[in-house]
Amino acid sequence: MSKLKLKYGLDEVPPWAELILFSLQWLAISVPTIIIIGPVVAVLHFDHPGDQVIYVQKLFFITGLVMFCQLLWGHRLPLVTGPAAVLLIGVLAGQGSSMHAIYSSILIGGIILTLLSITGLFSKVTKFFTTRVVATILLLIAFTLTPTIMNLIVSPSGEQSSALFNILFAFGLILLMFAANKLLTGIWKSTLIIWAMLLGTLAYLVMSPTPALDHPGNYKPLATFFEGMAFKFSLEPGLLFSFLVCFLALSINDLGSIQSVGEMLKPGNMSKRITRGITFTGLANVLSGALGVIGPVNFSLSPGVIASTGCASRFTLIPAALGLLLLSFMPLVIGFMESIPTVIIGTALMYVMCSQISAGLLMAFGAGHFDFESGLIIGLPVLLGVVVAFFPAEVLKTMPGSLRPVIGNGFAMGVLAVMFLEHVVYRGKGIIAEG
Repeated sequence: MSKLKLKYGLDEVPPWAELILFSLQWLAISVPTIIIIGPVVAVLHFDHPGDQVIYVQKLFFITGLVMFCQLLWGHRLPLVTGPAAVLLIGVLAGQGSSMHAIYSSILIGGIILTLLSITGLFSKVTKFFTTRVVATILLLIAFTLTPTIMNLIVSPSGEQSSALFNILFAFGLILLMFAANKLLTGIWKSTLIIWAMLLGTLAYLVMSPTPALDHPGNYKPLATFFEGMAFKFSLEPGLLFSFLVCFLALSINDLGSIQSVGEMLKPGNMSKRITRGITFTGLANVLSGALGVIGPVNFSLSPGVIASTGCASRFTLIPAALGLLLLSFMPLVIGFMESIPTVIIGTALMYVMCSQISAGLLMAFGAGHFDFESGLIIGLPVLLGVVVAFFPAEVLKTMPGSLRPVIGNGFAMGVLAVMFLEHVVYRGKGIIAEG
């Protein structure tokens, strides 16, 4: 394997002009992860839009703060940080519990992860992270979020009359995203999700019979979110155990992300970088629990960005982290971001989860005759089929009788999707199966 040629190394600082451009790219990659996960959780907790915006403000703050600390004192690698999707599963499972109990569990999970890391016990726990265990966990994260994805897509405006349009629009958008993923390169591919969300929102507003763009409200341009915060510790053993299982997956994700960049850049003291990185992730989850928001994790998006730009400088992410911190005090901007129709959020979340399935399959089967794109070709049809299978009966009844046997059939939609991806989007890539 040829050595990766880098324009700027790990500890090199590019000239100011390039530093700003690279930083804007990292910021464009970081924001969608918060906008996808944040509003989904906020809506579960709060009915008032103002409270939802405050929740996302805190999420921006935590993400920017932990990214900044990781770059300077943690793993010190060019890694993007964002809210952990696996903790969303814990929040969904704990809907019968109080918010205090949910975020107390996240706080305790962060404490345990921190202690395991700084005491060196985490390295002993990793022996249980076999290939099959990790692959299964990656797949489970995607599949257990399918009801949430379905709810976001089917009823973004709460009206069944628009359900069919929302379903067709989501299917079309996700297929266009896969086609763009195949065709685009460089910064355009790295920032695909944010462009899909922006252009998808505009297309939805033009085409939808019942546009669902909510007014962001009369928020101040700049405002803090520290007022009125009061953490109250509440322990529910069953809920805590549920979150500890989620933290098991979070730690695997965090470790894998740090190692993926480490394998690519070959920096020194990787064992110390891993220890510091996971420690800061644990501390960030402690702070997240205290602030009452979902905790962060390191994302494995960086290797592709580094390879396409030739820039591995960790200093290019520092302005991006500061940008996230600045956005956390701008409720008006976040209000506009939150007004993105939920069908767009659901489609983007499905795209992210397809990547999760691909990573799980790649982990399970290795990289011999199987690669990430093959995982995507399998991942979307399988996830799409499961989402369709969850469609409520009342939604299916709104569909025309001629379309219902196809659009309401998860197996049929999955087969059509894999045939389209295999023979149109990724034409010529597959191998004919032997009978």
